[in-house]
Amino acid sequence: MARPLRLMAIMAHPDDEALGNGGMLARYAEEGIRISLLTATRGERGWPGDPQAYPGLEALGRQREDELLDAVGVLSIRYVDFLGYIDGELDQAHPAEAIGKIVGHIRHVRPDVVVTFGPDGIYGHPDHIAISQFATAAVIEAANAASPYYQSLPAHRVAKFYYMVATQGLLDAYQAVFGDMVMHIDEQPRSGVAWPEWAVTTKINIAGYWPTALQAIACHRTQLPLYATLEHKLALLSEEQRQELCHVQRYYRVFSQVNGGRHVEDDLFEGLR
Repeated sequence: MARPLRLMAIMAHPDDEALGNGGMLARYAEEGIRISLLTATRGERGWPGDPQAYPGLEALGRQREDELLDAVGVLSIRYVDFLGYIDGELDQAHPAEAIGKIVGHIRHVRPDVVVTFGPDGIYGHPDHIAISQFATAAVIEAANAASPYYQSLPAHRVAKFYYMVATQGLLDAYQAVFGDMVMHIDEQPRSGVAWPEWAVTTKINIAGYWPTALQAIACHRTQLPLYATLEHKLALLSEEQRQELCHVQRYYRVFSQVNGGRHVEDDLFEGLR
């Protein structure tokens, strides 16, 4: 009997798995794909409430870890672990250390497909950009039998590697729900980076799985000031905006060993079934 196909999502913070990929993960879990999740930080600085009520790095990290584990249960993710970095400091991590940790997980889990953030981090978030860089390097190093990382585990070559991306339509829909996504980094504003529609290689239909994604998003209770009115705001969107948020998740195929060409995939596992 052939082993089940495996997908690994490598994210920066708790809730990246639900808000950015929840529909996709729910769909593949229902199909019997074995899903694993690596999260770089525990979101220790992600406090949208009253600053005076901020519980501190350690306490908020514990809360957000528990929230992530609840969301993992909703999404039927089988394996979850943290890389142990502090929210907002991931881009300061030693690259060899971070890459090595991810190589160890890839060689242990042996996924067929890996998904992470794109090089722009969707809207320039330094943690998102850092995990994209570390995950990309780790996918390469995990396949290299001569790599200095985790030589106790056999090398593993990922068959397909993807970046999650956002087109202008998706960014407009997010803005309608959450307001302007602007960060100020090094005194420069950063906002959503639109991926050209022609450069999208993969469109995953999640229309039937958005309710599960919403349940997973709701597990992130410390973030409720951001998410509490999500369903109400979704009801106010235009049909086109709802389609962008609730029906399709888009990815860029960084590489594939099993398929190619300009044909737009509707399955991250195309060529592996």
